[in-house]
Amino acid sequence: MSQTIRGVVTIVGRILLSAIFLMSAVGHDIPEFKKTAEMMESAGVPYPPVMLAGAIVFLIAGSLSIILGFKANFGAALLFVFLVLATYYFHAFWKEAGEAQQNQMIQFMKNLALMGAMLVIMANGSGPMSLDRRTPKGVPMSG
Repeated sequence: MSQTIRGVVTIVGRILLSAIFLMSAVGHDIPEFKKTAEMMESAGVPYPPVMLAGAIVFLIAGSLSIILGFKANFGAALLFVFLVLATYYFHAFWKEAGEAQQNQMIQFMKNLALMGAMLVIMANGSGPMSLDRRTPKGVPMSG
């Protein structure tokens, strides 16, 4: 695969991976702040308005960081923390039975896959065509 194609594929991958987080924050959590905080409270999340505000910051900062490839390993860490907490509080399949258990297991496993993707970014960076990989003109890129 050529460097150009690899770079474009990586950018598209970063956008697709981050879209779920960014859209969750701007399309749901911010406009439905009060409703979401109430749902968090019913799930047992401590300090729901504070935790929701933090989650929104983590979602937006983390997803934009990955999309742009700017400090993407830090952005992935933010999203990893979000995923761990969201998975624990909202996808506790072990507390359910029947169809509800199956639905929560699917969401739990989806989040595990996303956590895996965040770990890959944390370990390997954002890849080609990212702000982290830009270099001053005439200076060869290392690593």
